[in-house]
Amino acid sequence: MFLGKVLSSVSEPTFGFVAPEVSKCHKIIVDDDDSKVWSLYDAGPRSIRCPLIFLPPVSGTADVFFQQILALTGWGYRVIALQYPVYWDHLEFCDGFRKLLDHLQLDKVHLFGASLGGFLAQKFAEYTHKSPRVQSLILCNAFSDTSIFNQTWTANSFWLMPAFMLKKIVLGNFASGPVDPEMADGIDFMVDRLESLGQSELASRLTLNCQNSYVEPHKIRDIPVTIMDVFDQSALSTEAKEEMYKLYPNARRAHLKTGGNFPYLCRSAEVNLYIQIHLLQFHGTRYAAIDPSMVSAEELEVQKISLHTSSEQEEQ
Repeated sequence: MFLGKVLSSVSEPTFGFVAPEVSKCHKIIVDDDDSKVWSLYDAGPRSIRCPLIFLPPVSGTADVFFQQILALTGWGYRVIALQYPVYWDHLEFCDGFRKLLDHLQLDKVHLFGASLGGFLAQKFAEYTHKSPRVQSLILCNAFSDTSIFNQTWTANSFWLMPAFMLKKIVLGNFASGPVDPEMADGIDFMVDRLESLGQSELASRLTLNCQNSYVEPHKIRDIPVTIMDVFDQSALSTEAKEEMYKLYPNARRAHLKTGGNFPYLCRSAEVNLYIQIHLLQFHGTRYAAIDPSMVSAEELEVQKISLHTSSEQEEQ
């Protein structure tokens, strides 16, 4: 097993939202290249051996999931939010992520991936299908084929572009026009996080986002999947959403009436509820992401009724 190297354990503030410190941000190296540093928040009971891991979008850092970390750990879940090192292809990323899980001594995990994070989560499940490391997937505003962005031909030139140009490309996918205050706060927060990323970080993420690749569903068809998306404007086209539904015909669907590109920020209560419903199927097994002493059957029943009622109201 690759042991890895913990660089530091320091507090990192969050910006945009008025967010409390969620935990210590750990910096870990697992590759031979000392410049590849994983940043992560690991919160909740360490006795849990199959935690939920959050993978951010192109513009995101580990702390964009602070509302999930705060809520879910309060309910007894172990959650880990990541920030990627600089990787230039999907195979390299998957190999590095596998080494990180080895370093954290995690055999199997649940993955929540947002946009690019969702694509990378699927590619990692595909990469490890012969020796599975992914117990389940929650795919938020995710896609299965990078060709939907029509930029595969420029993917290999992102490393040459200056940071301001890369940020302009990313900002072009952010919502424009009037939005409600919560969504406006979410966009401001993500713009702030985008500003914190360096040229190589952004270039590598855009390369992973647009490099010609697609998910091979037959390799991950036995993994429980929840597809989470929004009905209002987002960077994901209707065609891309439909392709995801076709790819995972047995997946649970978690639809949010509104939420834009970042529902985990501006619609966190609904997102957290859907996450709990997804993880409910693993309660009482070795793959539970929650401390067994924190599970209340009565509380879970109330949650399911609440979610059903919310879905009915949205349909009306």
